[in-house]
Amino acid sequence: MTINCKGKLIDLSTPKVMGILNVTPDSFFDGGKYKDYTEILNQVETMLKDGATFIDIGGYSSRPNADDISEAEELNRVIPVVELILTHFPKTLISIDTFRSEVAKQSIEAGAALINDISAGKLDDNMLSTIGKLAVPYIMMHMKGNPKTMQQQTQYEDLTKEVIAYFAERIAVAHREKINDIIIDPGFGFAKTTAQNFELLNKLELLQLTEKPILAGISRKSMIYKTLKSNSENALNGTTALHMVALEKGAKILRVHDVKEAMECVTLYNQLKS
Repeated sequence: MTINCKGKLIDLSTPKVMGILNVTPDSFFDGGKYKDYTEILNQVETMLKDGATFIDIGGYSSRPNADDISEAEELNRVIPVVELILTHFPKTLISIDTFRSEVAKQSIEAGAALINDISAGKLDDNMLSTIGKLAVPYIMMHMKGNPKTMQQQTQYEDLTKEVIAYFAERIAVAHREKINDIIIDPGFGFAKTTAQNFELLNKLELLQLTEKPILAGISRKSMIYKTLKSNSENALNGTTALHMVALEKGAKILRVHDVKEAMECVTLYNQLKS
């Protein structure tokens, strides 16, 4: 199970870690934390040293009820950071967290390696054709609605079955656009209640029916800290506990705020399986 990132084959048979770098002022955990280039480079260097295979840059906050920003503003946040990182750490495999095809296109042209789309192409009709032309790996996530409306769209008859059907349809469309390397993200916290998030995690192995690598994005999310009656700042221990569950159930990429702890989880999981 491999994906091709800028000519380099990444073997996902061994789970990998994707470090989160939000360059937004309003993300739920680290919004506004990285205000200048020195702080950004320090954080990227730390994540790479701690073992991150990918760095995921987000310039548009997708937390519930986040402010909408223009495409120009998103590009202004993202492109200089891509160029900065690659100037100092040229081998970095950068993922771009965006649902906009033009942001995807310009980011790949600036040197990014893959695209992470919360909407699976549903918020920009040009996204899938753009990814096909760019010939880069594509992470597609399950969500209903958009970040402003998703929390009102949590009605399902059979959550896991509907998520699998959603991916079957989106994967078929992506394949028609000649997208070869596809990763699926079940979208924990997106149009799902806390109980539904745990239901989906408990049945995560069923998503292997898609025959695509699974990315788990549960780091410090409300499903953890609401259950523990805490907050995102104190959700690392709970995150680590659920990361091991995700790995046991087939996740191949952990998208995380805390790379060192996630890598320790992967190392212990690999030892357990060996």
